[in-house]
Amino acid sequence: MSGRIAYQGEPGANSHQVCRQHYPDWEAVPCASFEDVFAAVEAGEAELAMIPIDNSIAGRVADIHHFLPGSGLHIIAEHFLRIRFHLLGVAGASLGSITTVHSHVHALGQCRKVIREHGLRPVIAGDTAGAAREVAELGDPTQAAISPPLAAEIYGLEVLAEDVEDEEHNTTRFVVLSRDLVQAPSGNGPVVTSFIFNVRNLPAALYKALGGFATNGVNMTKLESYMVGGEFIATQFLAEVDGHPDDVGVKRALEELAFFTTDVKILGVYPADPFRSEVSSGPASG
Repeated sequence: MSGRIAYQGEPGANSHQVCRQHYPDWEAVPCASFEDVFAAVEAGEAELAMIPIDNSIAGRVADIHHFLPGSGLHIIAEHFLRIRFHLLGVAGASLGSITTVHSHVHALGQCRKVIREHGLRPVIAGDTAGAAREVAELGDPTQAAISPPLAAEIYGLEVLAEDVEDEEHNTTRFVVLSRDLVQAPSGNGPVVTSFIFNVRNLPAALYKALGGFATNGVNMTKLESYMVGGEFIATQFLAEVDGHPDDVGVKRALEELAFFTTDVKILGVYPADPFRSEVSSGPASG
């Protein structure tokens, strides 16, 4: 199967990299904003969307939590990407010739060491891949970009330094969205269930709502709250658990959740990325 998969950013962005990696036969469609990505799938202009939802350094991608609940789209897969940044320049540029570096504000903040080491003047760009395009268009050997490796290939830039990010553990989790709810089968490997809910206006409602997951031995890997419609009293929760709704423990926990909440909605039931097991089996830190 192949089709069109939308992502936010310019060609060469990390989201584009994930699309190429996991959907190599699909046409990757760049969009200016997350809102445009959601709209493209909702309107049928693309079958799927690749959206970043969490980053190991920066935390959650805030905009997504506002668009996802009301979009009518469903999570059908997840993918983790180790974020790599290269220092790029035009043909003839060198580490000795560059004086200015362009990138997204987050990327600049995550690559402080190389910027300080070479005494570069940072210039904020709207997008890491867009920064590479800007440098390519300038054609100036004093200008450089901090961008994903794919951007060097797309814009014909030379790699002046590889993997210039300060932290090796910089990882972004992406989710794949579809108009159709495609649930992973139970009993066929690790599964993640994502859902949203509002708690009832009762004392200790959240505590009681989540108690069922503990008593039924269900591991909750994510619980985040955010305001709905800008009102302080209207709080919605996004949660994720290990397991399938057909699993006895998860089924009982969701039934118990319903007693203390309103508007419980399953966003997706999808295979857990192998990255999760690699992280959980890694060395312990103390």
